Amino acid sequence: MDLIVLKSKIHTVKVTQANINYKGSITIDEDLMDKANIKTWEQVHINNATKSSRIITYAIPGERGSGIIGMNGGAALHADEGDTIHILCFCSISAKDIDKHQPTIIQTKGNNEYAGLGEH
Repeated sequence: MDLIVLKSKIHTVKVTQANINYKGSITIDEDLMDKANIKTWEQVHINNATKSSRIITYAIPGERGSGIIGMNGGAALHADEGDTIHILCFCSISAKDIDKHQPTIIQTKGNNEYAGLGEH
C-alpha cells in the first residue's frame, strides 16, 4: 500500500504579486524551490493563512534571490499581494517506508528569504 505524505513545505511566505492576466501557477523564488526540493511544474497546495483557503496549482521558478511569490492566473483570485501563505508539496511512498520518511520544511524571514530548516 502507498501513502500520500508531505514531501516539502515552504512555511510562511508573503505573496509579492498577484497577476490575473497569466496562464496559471505560482511563481516561487528558485532559491526557495531548491531549498524545499520543489521542482518546476510540480503540483503544490497553497494554504492561504490570511484568507483561510487552499488551492492546488503548479510551481514555476522565479528569479533567484528575488523573494518572489507570485500568484498567477486563477490562483491570483485566491491571494492578494501581502497575504501570508504556506506552500505544500506531497508525494506517494510505500507504507513500509513511512518511518524513514522526513519531509523538507523550510522557514523564511523578511522578504521571503530562506531562514533555515523548520521542524515538523
